[in-house]
Amino acid sequence: MYRSFGKRLFDLILVVPALIVLAPLMLVIAALIWKQMGRPIIFTQERAGLHGKPFRIFKFRTMTNACDPEGRLLPDYERITPFGRFLRSTSLDELPQLWNVLRGEMSLIGPRPLLVRYLDRYTPEQNRRHEVKPGLTGLPALFGRNDQNWDAILAQDVWYVNHLSFWLDLKIIVGTLIVVLARKGVSRSADGHVPEFMGTAAAAATGPEPPAPALETSPLLERDQTITV
Repeated sequence: MYRSFGKRLFDLILVVPALIVLAPLMLVIAALIWKQMGRPIIFTQERAGLHGKPFRIFKFRTMTNACDPEGRLLPDYERITPFGRFLRSTSLDELPQLWNVLRGEMSLIGPRPLLVRYLDRYTPEQNRRHEVKPGLTGLPALFGRNDQNWDAILAQDVWYVNHLSFWLDLKIIVGTLIVVLARKGVSRSADGHVPEFMGTAAAAATGPEPPAPALETSPLLERDQTITV
């Protein structure tokens, strides 16, 4: 019942007042971005949603359009601005995604929406992350967020799909607020150094990331909800 109906109701109950309360803050952020970098203020990108269906995600812009002499965009870590780094470290750049939630393309809680080009790189088990709507935040937020390697993040996403419940969503929201206030697990994202997901088989062959650590229960989860892979 919660998966098919209650989760959407839960999203709307929270996202509508959140948009109203946060509107002044979002206007201030938009004005600062416009003053420092000009337009566009909102960054949009195609991401994979429910069942892998593409949709446009909204985020506050955090990078310039600086290019090299050949006209190619510089790496993310060279284009991110100090204010953009602040927005990422506080997760304020994600606020426009409340509009994605209102439109029904995302949920407040779920696997983070990743690039469409990753779709053919997942194992069949990892691809199960698309059985639910992508989320503004998700289970990996409780385990280090972007500072984990891809195998760990994707394993946590699939565990969430298998254990989705109202109480789990509530705990993830509370846990995310704690993590965001502490600015934990965002060092790679804030600096623009998040590696591209090349697929589990490719990672094993090239070794771009350390092995996935054994997943343990987060202190914010029930003892009987231990993650196993």
